[in-house]
Amino acid sequence: MKKALIQLHTAVFLAGFTAILGKLIHLNEGLLVWYRLFITVATLLVLQYVKKQLQKISFSQAITLFAVGAIVAVHWVTFYGSVKYANISVALVCFSATGFFTAFLEPLILKRPLSIAEVALGLLTIAGIYIIFDFHPQYKLGIIFGIVSSLGSALFPVFNKKLLQRYQPHTVVMYEMSGGLIALTLLIPVYLWQFPAAYYLPTGTDWLWLLVLGWFCTVISFELQLKALKKISAFTANLTYNLEPVYGIIMAFIFFKENKELNSQFYIGAGLILLAVIIQMLRVYWQKNRQV
Repeated sequence: MKKALIQLHTAVFLAGFTAILGKLIHLNEGLLVWYRLFITVATLLVLQYVKKQLQKISFSQAITLFAVGAIVAVHWVTFYGSVKYANISVALVCFSATGFFTAFLEPLILKRPLSIAEVALGLLTIAGIYIIFDFHPQYKLGIIFGIVSSLGSALFPVFNKKLLQRYQPHTVVMYEMSGGLIALTLLIPVYLWQFPAAYYLPTGTDWLWLLVLGWFCTVISFELQLKALKKISAFTANLTYNLEPVYGIIMAFIFFKENKELNSQFYIGAGLILLAVIIQMLRVYWQKNRQV
């Protein structure tokens, strides 16, 4: 159990570290994600071929997985856009709006009753983001990117709940990452026309951080999460992943001194969002205990 918890927290830390890498990699966010997906898909192809895990599925099944992968690609592009057009702290705070969108989208897609409590907590999160938006107008574009990113973040886990009932996790990831790569390859010319890049080929430093992002923060992070889930409950995993923005913001303060760029309104807004996360964690914990 102890080993599993260490694996899980390492996976969460690596997830939080992706925002730091978004700042360190100076490529345009669309190109950054394209290279991340390319490295990830190439690595997964080799690993799954060696382990004999490559699974063939029908064309219609592949299209479904590819579509979810396209959502993941949009989520990543807008997340790194938020990092670059605002900063890491603002991007991660906007990421917390995922709960607001999930409160509406999950009941709609999975056909379950709407939770008034979840909607109320989502609105509390939106209030926090509004306070930050109102007092940091220079981050307007970055905040818009962050909210779009949180919408994508709310969508793909809901779809994956259904997909993981039919396919092995490594199959889902392989096809989704491939779908994301294909979708972004088609969309990148339009995106770069709207948001031009300063350069197109990664520098030596960019390649170093891209490999860290693709191998450690994507492939290895996913493997650690799967191994941890064999020993601990999904409930524990979900609660632990609430620490991802916390880890990322702490690292942003340490490495980039972002605390000097933010005024008191940021902390008020972030405090409201943190309050919503804590209340939701307590709600889930109490509901879990009632079922025991």
